Order: sequence, then C-alpha cells, then structure tokens
Amino acid sequence: MTQPLPLPIVDISGLDSDRLADRLRVARALDRACADTGFLYIKGDQLDPALFQRLLARAKAYFAQDQATKMRHYIGLSLNHSGYVPVGEEQFGGATSDLKEAYDIGCDYLPAEGRRPLLGPNSWPDMPGFREDVEAYYAHVTRIGRRLFRGFALALSLEERHFDAHLRHPPSQLRLIHYPLDASAQDRPGIGAHTDYECFTLLFATAAGLQILDRQGRWVDVPLVEGAMIMNIGDMMEILSNGRYMATRHRVKRVEQERYSFALFHACDYDYVIAPVVRDKAPRYAPLRSGEHLFNQTAQTFAYLKRRIASGELVLTDAVPLDSFGPRDAAADA
Repeated sequence: MTQPLPLPIVDISGLDSDRLADRLRVARALDRACADTGFLYIKGDQLDPALFQRLLARAKAYFAQDQATKMRHYIGLSLNHSGYVPVGEEQFGGATSDLKEAYDIGCDYLPAEGRRPLLGPNSWPDMPGFREDVEAYYAHVTRIGRRLFRGFALALSLEERHFDAHLRHPPSQLRLIHYPLDASAQDRPGIGAHTDYECFTLLFATAAGLQILDRQGRWVDVPLVEGAMIMNIGDMMEILSNGRYMATRHRVKRVEQERYSFALFHACDYDYVIAPVVRDKAPRYAPLRSGEHLFNQTAQTFAYLKRRIASGELVLTDAVPLDSFGPRDAAADA
C-alpha cells in the first residue's frame, strides 16, 4: 500500500551567492530536509534543462540498439566498473534481479593517477556524440554536487570548504538507466529496496515509479516535480552526520510505461576515511574508507563481481551487509 509523499523542495540558488547569509539559508534548509526525510527535491539557477534533454536523447539512441551491440561494452569486461549493465545483472541481497538496463561511467582517470577499483578510463560506446553529451552532463551535475558539499559543511558546522580537499578524485558514478516498456506491469518492485552507498545522489527521471520507505515503515511514492531534481542521502553522509541524516531505503516499482533515469552518486575521494564529523555526541559509526565501502557494496550487487568472489579471484575486506544503513522495516519489503 503506497501513498504520495510531499517531500521538501530546496532552492539551492543561494549556494552561488557571494553573501554568506544566503549560503547559510540554503544550508539550514538542506539540514532540515535531510534530518526529516533524507529525500528532497532541489531546484535552482544551477540546473541546465538543455543538458538533461541532450542526455535523454543519447540514452534513447543507445538503449535502442540490439543487445549484441550493447554487450560489446559489457561492464564485466572493464577494468574500472564502467560500461553496459544488462537486465538481470544487478540483484540487491536475496531480491529478484532488477528489471532494468544501464550504462555506468565515472570520471575519466589516467592510469598514472593511481590504480584503484572503480577508478580509471571509462568504457565508451562507438556512438557519435554519446561521450561528449554524457561528459557534459557529468561535469554539470558534479559542479552542483560540489556546491552541495559546501552546503553540507555549513549545515554540519564545519568550515565551508571542508570537503573540497577530499573531492579531487572521487569514484562518483553516473548511471544512465532504462526501464523498458512493460504493458503487463504490475504494482511490484522493478529494482530491489536499498540505500545508496555514497554521500548523496542527484537524480533526473522521465517518469514516476520511485518509492521510499518512510519512518513508519510504509512505502510511499515520490512524484516528479517539474524543473527539479530528486536528491537523497546515502550511507556515507549518514556516517559523516553521525546519524543526524539517515540513508533512506528506496526502490523503483514496475510501471506501465518506458522510463529513463539519470543518477549521479556523489562520493568523496577513494582513500578518504568516512567518520562522524559531528562532535556533539559520541560517534555511533565505525570509520570506513570511501572507495572501499563503495566497491564492497557494488561487489555484493553485480553478477560479474559475485562470480569473482565465488571463484576466489576477488576477496572483500571489511565489507558490511547491504542493509546496514538507514531505518528499515523488514515486513515492508515483502
């Protein structure tokens, strides 16, 4: 049983203001929204709708190709978890396989900048204009994310540029996701319930379908809001805020229409140690390394990485279960 949820809308235009008072006003609004629900909408002068539409056109053209063409860039062939994700590749915990396909990219890194899982050169399809428009969108939303990191620093009573030094080479990932048309769709999940692993996520979608688990253990719909992006808190920001902000479990239900969504998951640098930065209470979380946590959680989800674990080729260190963060009601997942 679901019901619409009125999420807060935060105008982040003031984060670009020269006046500290304007930036603090946005920081306070972010703080309230993240403490109350962990899910919100953001709007503001920073958002460029033209880039969203260019990315949508590229995604439609890419996913319309035949399966053999798309599988040439299968993510399991990449060195840094980049490329095409076929339907059924992902599975959260013991849930059924996700009914979606995707294309994943990160920030292109040269090998000389250090070898880490999730870091390296992207895998790009042989499609004119695809790389250029995807990179433009990635850069645009990354800039917005960096402003939001400064807003969070103010909200958590830190120096405003506290996170700047830890955003040099983050394994922040952009996912182009396609939910194919299913005229026989029933009102059941199309992507398993989960929290996001990073600090926060910025999402642009073309249709409804997203649901979140509220504090009463009920699944509630997240409608689209014209001119706004959806934002949610992830595991790492829950830790950084020492539990003031909770990573909210969410899922995508099957809907009777084709759907595209573009999520950029914002993380700190791979080797940055995520630990509570709020000092008014005793730490409630053990520290973990940003990239290591992200890779461990990813490896528990993707079939090609699960196969490497099963064969002994890949061994995870200090991995926590996928459902370790955010409030949850086990009965609500049924």
